[in-house]
Amino acid sequence: ISMLSLWLRRVTRSAVLSSLLLSCSDVMASGLQVSPISLSLQARESASGLTLSNSSDEAINAQVRVYQWSQNEKGDQLTPSRGLLASPPMIKLNPNDKQLVRIIRAKAPPQGVAAVEDSYRIFVNELPIRSAKQKSGLQFAMSYSLPVFVQPAGVNKTEPKLQWRCSLQPDGEQMTLQVSNSGNGHAKLIGLSIVDDAGNSVNIHQGLLGYVLPNATMSWTLKIPPSALPTGTTTGKFKVSINGIQTIQNVTLENSTR
Repeated sequence: ISMLSLWLRRVTRSAVLSSLLLSCSDVMASGLQVSPISLSLQARESASGLTLSNSSDEAINAQVRVYQWSQNEKGDQLTPSRGLLASPPMIKLNPNDKQLVRIIRAKAPPQGVAAVEDSYRIFVNELPIRSAKQKSGLQFAMSYSLPVFVQPAGVNKTEPKLQWRCSLQPDGEQMTLQVSNSGNGHAKLIGLSIVDDAGNSVNIHQGLLGYVLPNATMSWTLKIPPSALPTGTTTGKFKVSINGIQTIQNVTLENSTR
């Protein structure tokens, strides 16, 4: 089982358990908080930091781990890495305590005219402590996955360059969206709508769709209203937020006639 699969299971489980907090009075809520939720290190910077805090009335332990983040035809890939170091990697937080965790760059930044940003994921996991005060009830441990990007040397700005393609599935109710990134920076995609010739948009996906790292291609299969994709044409337009900026993207349509 890949680290990504384990992470997705933990995130899903945490989301379900979080919803139970609204209805179960005997649930023991976690107090672990992490800020900020992403980091970007310039080539000249040797370190950055995360603040871990405990808002509960019980002591908690936390572990910080770093993984190199890449993407291939199977999706996100995470491998243990010492390109970044977390100091300290293990933390005990008393009630209402805060702790700065330094994220230290342990190798030179990417260099060269074709250099692209380095990508990492930092996992911050709460390690439950059973205490004499602890009551019976549902308990769970928080888990955070935070993206970290290290900028290449000699580059004033990193940015993605995206190519979009989509094709309708045989059932006519789903489409496969493929996004390739030939730029030197990542793309964070939020929200996705198809825009027709009149400028009207049909929402396809709300919230975070995902990331596309430099020199990578990612694919998603999405449900789509039968009338959303245009017919008799090989191009279309999508509205999507890229790194926080709302954009209109030209998309190549494959198998677009029905």
